[in-house]
Order: sequence, then C-alpha cells, then structure tokens
Amino acid sequence: MASKTTPFFVLHKNRIMEQELLYEICAYTGSIAMILGYLPQAFQTIRTRNTDGISLPAFLMMAIGSFCFMLQGFVHKPDIIWSIAITNLITTICSWVVFAIKMHNDYFKD
Repeated sequence: MASKTTPFFVLHKNRIMEQELLYEICAYTGSIAMILGYLPQAFQTIRTRNTDGISLPAFLMMAIGSFCFMLQGFVHKPDIIWSIAITNLITTICSWVVFAIKMHNDYFKD
C-alpha cells in the first residue's frame, strides 16, 4: 500500500531546485543590468572622446573591482560561475577603455 504523503527528501530537493532557479534568475538579471549600465558610458566616451565629467579614480577602482570579480567567476570551484565571469569581463573591458581614454585626455593630450 502506497503512502499518500510526499517523502521529505522529494520536498527538500524541489525546494533546492527552486532556490537554484531563483539564484540563476537573479544572477542573469543583475548581469544584464550591470552590462547595460556600463555600455552607454563606454560607447559615449569612445564616440565623443569627452571625459571631462569622469572621475579617474572611480573608473580605476571599478576596473580593478570588475577584474577581481571576473577572476572570482572563472576560478570558482567546482564550476565556473558564468554570470559573474562574463558580466565582469565585459564591465572590465568597458572600465579599462574609459580609463585609458581618460588617461590619454588628462595626461598625454597635446
């Protein structure tokens, strides 16, 4: 005779799967938001070469922070955390490009 109650381990496994799904949704939503937050500034800076309103220390710190988070995503064990790794790869590139243009404008422009 079969029991009409669901075993605890099935309920626990379903809850874990729901939490993992929520984690992934939050991770990828945050990734998209971060990328969309960086890209307009990077594109605007590349297009106009105007860096007057950009803080050099702020973009340096953002570039370093993005780089460290990118490394964290790629070296995470046992699996790579792709949402962190790819997002921060893109934001690292954007930050370094803006930083380089800012450095050129402030210190190397004739």
